[in-house]
Amino acid sequence: MIRNADKLKPDTPWSETIWAQATEESLANHDTSARLCVATLLPFRNQKPDWKGFEKSIRWMIECGETAGVEMAFVLNADTGYIFNLSPELYTEVIQRFRAAFPDPKIICGVTAVGARGDQFDPEWYHPHLDIAQDDSNVEVMIMTSQQLNALDTERRRDAYFEIAEHITVPALAHALEPAFVPWATPFSPWLLHEIANHEKYVGGKISTLDEPHFLYWAAMCRDLGLDFAPHSGDDFGIASAIKMGLPLLIGAGVSACPLICKARKLWLNGSYDPRVYKLFEAFQSLEDAVFRLDDQGSAAAYKHSTAVVLQLLGIIASSEVHPDCPDIRPGDEHTRMKEALIRPLRIADRLGIEGFRLA
Repeated sequence: MIRNADKLKPDTPWSETIWAQATEESLANHDTSARLCVATLLPFRNQKPDWKGFEKSIRWMIECGETAGVEMAFVLNADTGYIFNLSPELYTEVIQRFRAAFPDPKIICGVTAVGARGDQFDPEWYHPHLDIAQDDSNVEVMIMTSQQLNALDTERRRDAYFEIAEHITVPALAHALEPAFVPWATPFSPWLLHEIANHEKYVGGKISTLDEPHFLYWAAMCRDLGLDFAPHSGDDFGIASAIKMGLPLLIGAGVSACPLICKARKLWLNGSYDPRVYKLFEAFQSLEDAVFRLDDQGSAAAYKHSTAVVLQLLGIIASSEVHPDCPDIRPGDEHTRMKEALIRPLRIADRLGIEGFRLA
């Protein structure tokens, strides 16, 4: 089993490394409360952005973080913010409106390949979003994969991330996906993760995972090798793992379950530990399993609609509309489905005295 980075090759699978044998228990950390990066929903009403609801939801989340003493960053213009449906003008307006209302919080802006076409990768596709995002004074950028980038062999893929980095002037996160999200996605190999983790521009990365515990692999490698690189969990089906390991979360579930996740981060720590945190883990995971449930095509993309419904039921936003160009809408009566999914977390929130989580 490989445990030295110099033994890695571009095609080395995780299964041949010691990091794929790590247990969550061996990485448990009751002393560190890492940040919660909420993939902020851009709400809509009458087919236009609901800026009042946008600000109200962010203010609600800020209060959740402050109450629990949790560091929070706001992820703008990523999937939960409809990045693939945004015009450059709306992409810019989201940032400007956020900053006008909230001058202090850290933001993380999703950056994708604008105008990508053909089968040859061009790093300049990432420049338009980078140019807009990097105008902010307290920002990180999340480099989201694209089909042409993902199609490159491992070494050329590394080179492509480094080429993109030449245009980056702020701290950056690299975002990897499993094929459960899009069929062409391939997660980072251990060699590729190690290469990116050692680049000065990439301070961390997010792994969106549903079927394979890649976040656990990332956490084990980074801790074992002492890498100055922060793995961020994008696993909305396994939220508690990052809390238990003292690592950051970067998830859409951070919106619909914000008060619960913030409270769980606090209750997990030494000094405020409460064994009821395990019931809280179960409660918010049961909610998010419904919010992120897979459709008959194996896609969870309509979670944005479910998230809006939850926020509407909690009285945070006025409408559960999605972006008018987004096809990801739940069929049937989603309000009834989400109201049922909220029963258990609402009970636990009441018993633990968690504020800000009540039906309107």
